[in-house]
Amino acid sequence: MLFSISVLLLLGMSLGALCKKLHLPALTGMLITGIFLGPYALDLIDTSILSVSADLRRIALIIILIRAGLSLNLEDLKKVGRPAILMCFVPACFEMAGMILLAPKLLGVSLLDAAILGSVIAAVSPAVIVPNMVKLMEEGYGTKKGIPQLILAGASVDDVFVIVVFTAFTSLAAGDSVSIRSFINIPISIFLGMMAGLGIGLLLSVFFHRIHMRDTAKVILFLCISFLLVTLEDYCANVIPFASLIAVMTIGVALQQKNQALSLRLSSKFNKLWVGAEIILFVLVGATVDLRYLKSAGGTAVLLLLFVLLFRMSGVFLCLAGTDLTKKERLFCMIAYTPKATVQAAIGGIPLALGLSCGNLVLTVAVVSILLTAPLGAFCIENSYQKLLTH
Repeated sequence: MLFSISVLLLLGMSLGALCKKLHLPALTGMLITGIFLGPYALDLIDTSILSVSADLRRIALIIILIRAGLSLNLEDLKKVGRPAILMCFVPACFEMAGMILLAPKLLGVSLLDAAILGSVIAAVSPAVIVPNMVKLMEEGYGTKKGIPQLILAGASVDDVFVIVVFTAFTSLAAGDSVSIRSFINIPISIFLGMMAGLGIGLLLSVFFHRIHMRDTAKVILFLCISFLLVTLEDYCANVIPFASLIAVMTIGVALQQKNQALSLRLSSKFNKLWVGAEIILFVLVGATVDLRYLKSAGGTAVLLLLFVLLFRMSGVFLCLAGTDLTKKERLFCMIAYTPKATVQAAIGGIPLALGLSCGNLVLTVAVVSILLTAPLGAFCIENSYQKLLTH
């Protein structure tokens, strides 16, 4: 296990740095590291690490969402208004509609299989988007009009919406009934997550004000509370809908509103944690990629993905209609809302595990979407924001 961890970190860090030198996103090198070290290639990652891979990826995601919450200014988000709400579900709906229209013709699948495929592909990746948007906020690009805040908030809620829709479609394919309650649970889970995060954030700000402790101890306490919230969501899944990751981010927002100086110090601490968490996250995402499925995909899957991304970008364009954003700023939002990675890695194999006829195809397209959009999306964001956004 120690050998696997050292190789994983050293090679991930080295290839990430090499990609940066070549003006490519560092995550490209980390994904490649995971693919070649993973069980479908050299098989150098210990099985004990792979068995807890989902939990490790979740921990990394929690770290970056805390960092995002500590950097997110609510006043800037309020200025955006209506588009912030629309971005949570409209682009995903457009992308699913595009998949339902095109997949039966290009891949010869049924409408229900196309709907399942669309619900897997429609989620954007917070792991790619969040660190890039935090970077923009720190550098002051697009913040006056709340562009990074808009994308950040939308991407966080987008995943909750898409996963609920995916669960509904897979239940239909498995022969189970789908209740209206599952769709009503979407806004309820988001609302309860926000309320829980806000309440805990306010309590933490009072606690930190009255009880003196080192910032490192505050970081540990923050992480422990976040882990407990995520665990609570798992236990209460069938009783009370609760979006724990939104709660985690809202805690950071509440702390930032009450004590900006403290949030800056904590954000600095989480930035350091993210250095290692980023490598673990993307290397383990790469390790889920089974290269054998890529042979069966061919150019058709790539073509299909490019088309449905155009549908998604059209959805983003519609969300921004009537705003004061310039053409360049709207173009940036459309580009920034395309990367996929973590959700596809997490749910791409579920239809296959359920024994659905579309399982292999869904996993194949999910793999292609990660390899195509994660590096390409990150590359486009990193190389366009200075040209398209106002500093």
